Amino acid sequence: MLEQILPFLIASIFLTLSPGPDIIYVLSQSLVGGYRRGLIIAAGLVTGIIVHTSLVAFGVSLVIKNSETLFWGIKIAGALYLFYLAYKVYISSRGEGFSSSEETKISKSSSSYYKTGLVMNMLNPKVTIFFLAFFPGFLWDTNSNLVLQFYILGGLFMLQAFLIFSVVSVLAGKVSTVLFQKSSHFSFLKWFQILTFIAIAILILL
Repeated sequence: MLEQILPFLIASIFLTLSPGPDIIYVLSQSLVGGYRRGLIIAAGLVTGIIVHTSLVAFGVSLVIKNSETLFWGIKIAGALYLFYLAYKVYISSRGEGFSSSEETKISKSSSSYYKTGLVMNMLNPKVTIFFLAFFPGFLWDTNSNLVLQFYILGGLFMLQAFLIFSVVSVLAGKVSTVLFQKSSHFSFLKWFQILTFIAIAILILL
């Protein structure tokens, strides 16, 4: 078992660090709203991994993979959700969460950021298909409970992903405190956030 777990963790860390929608989203939102927002979004993102792991463990991912209509339907729904978030930031006066006061940032509903991370991850079918290709290669005993093994691998993936996202959030949060000292940066951060949402939406579609 250990011979499979260690390579799995190493591969997972490299995959999490590689540029992708999740880590880009955590980075951008931590820059805009501080490290607390990044941590909450990271929690939502990794919670979504439970859903993808379950789909792989119980074979539902094969249905998604074999149905191009369903696969694209989920991808388009995810992209539309991100475009909607970009629109919400655009119509806001200064950008979502923009404030020089840390107290104001914290007062923003934590559940909304958690939900955003969760929904964003769940509406990315590429994660499920990736898990379908990635996880089976690290199963240590094909004669024992495969569902349990999938959940163990999923739990380990969640743990390392949250730790990495947390480090990214804290480091980006330190930069955020500097940016928020000047009100002239608000417009830049607003459009940075809008363009990030649009870029992630396009990345999911492509």
